[in-house]
Amino acid sequence: MPSLRRRRMPAVGAAMAAAAVLIGAAPAPVCRDLGTGHPSEATAESVAPGLPSLGDGRATPPLPGFCRVTGTLRPVAGSRIGYELWMPSADAWTGRFQMVGNGGYSSTLPTAAMADALRRGSAVVATDTGHRGDDPDFARGRPESIVDWGWRSVHLTAIAAKSIVRRYYGRPATYTYFNGCSTGGHQAMTEAQRFPADFDGIVAGAPGSDRVRLNAAFLWQYLANHRPGQDDAPILGAGDLALLQRHSLASCKARIDPSDDWLADPLSCRPVPSALLCAPGRTTGCLTAEKVTAARAMYSGARDPRTGTQLTFPWLPGSETGWSGYWANPQKPDEPARANFWRVWAFDDPYWNWWHAAFARDLAATQARLSPIIDAQNPDLSRFRARGGKLLHYHGLADPVVSPLDTLAYRSSVMRAMQLTPERLATWFRLFLVPGMGHCAGGPGFTAFDAQTAIEHWVENGRPPDALSTTSSRQPGRTRLLRPVGAPTS
Repeated sequence: MPSLRRRRMPAVGAAMAAAAVLIGAAPAPVCRDLGTGHPSEATAESVAPGLPSLGDGRATPPLPGFCRVTGTLRPVAGSRIGYELWMPSADAWTGRFQMVGNGGYSSTLPTAAMADALRRGSAVVATDTGHRGDDPDFARGRPESIVDWGWRSVHLTAIAAKSIVRRYYGRPATYTYFNGCSTGGHQAMTEAQRFPADFDGIVAGAPGSDRVRLNAAFLWQYLANHRPGQDDAPILGAGDLALLQRHSLASCKARIDPSDDWLADPLSCRPVPSALLCAPGRTTGCLTAEKVTAARAMYSGARDPRTGTQLTFPWLPGSETGWSGYWANPQKPDEPARANFWRVWAFDDPYWNWWHAAFARDLAATQARLSPIIDAQNPDLSRFRARGGKLLHYHGLADPVVSPLDTLAYRSSVMRAMQLTPERLATWFRLFLVPGMGHCAGGPGFTAFDAQTAIEHWVENGRPPDALSTTSSRQPGRTRLLRPVGAPTS
């Protein structure tokens, strides 16, 4: 008798489905109708296969046809969050929903990453983070836009997009993912900490999620590399940074292969800038005493002069040639990078001046004001872990933008707060440090890998990434395996 019941269940299900049709159950809407009947302001259009314009003047490699939804969310007065959702046809959809992260403070949608996800058969969404432009001055007179950038835009966009996906396909996504690097990595960590139910699997690259402290580190680089009150020229120039990097590579012999021109373990490297001090009468291929002092300050990071407490993490040896991109504003080289973060976000003072700042005091004040809104440093990921979430974290060891020390410190804080051994942490959170990799991509090392496929196998098949296969643009055909920090191998 039990087996007879099992045989009859499909017939019952079919009868119920037929009854639903007879009583007029609504079919899934066509793409053009998705802009109606939804709480967000949205328009929808069907995009034919080929090379569609993606709104930023660029064309992508050929894409399949898809449904493109462009929407706006206005959760509170003063907030305006834009997003785009791209959905493949029902027969091409894998059942996956993916959100991709942003870069810096830019409102530009990451269309290349969206196109990649669409080609993989995922419904994919991205947000403009609640503003227009790429400088923190977007928040001038718009305080809610800081909240949008800090956490609200990604969370609310994910909720809205999931609702549209369910309506379009007639069922919810089977698996949900977030993948981002830099600010996208910051967004990824924010989601894991604040909204652990939003995504099943998260890929977080080079996040800089201790955002207030990161901006303070940029400021420290500027102050350390200028004479007090003099903004017209840095002490160290591009040639000096190249000299320092060559010194690091020569003095720290951590190599996987003798031919590698990058450091496998810059964490153990302790370069000595004074070794480059110019001998009497020499002016090239060496550093003046003033330049040695500036280099030492940069390798050390900022400290509180009263207590000796480390205030900002320094960047690692092997990343020196990239430092000049973030100590000054590229458009205004006579001011620090992200100066408007301090003028607008931190102090709401258009006359704020970096030379009049008390570094330790102003950092603490800014953390009190902004960290609860924009930082993603909560080490308690127990809710994310409890619902089965998986976190794949990676960071390039030659990153000149976000120090890998920040990422390592966060991992350690998670283990302390959750009382986890490395082995227990590795069951749901794995960190990969990538030698020779710059910020999010590129660099001389083996730096290309497929984190999205790895997180999908982990979430969907229970196969944790014991290693990532990495390739190098400089050495075609060669691969290396990248192992996670502190995780057992199987």
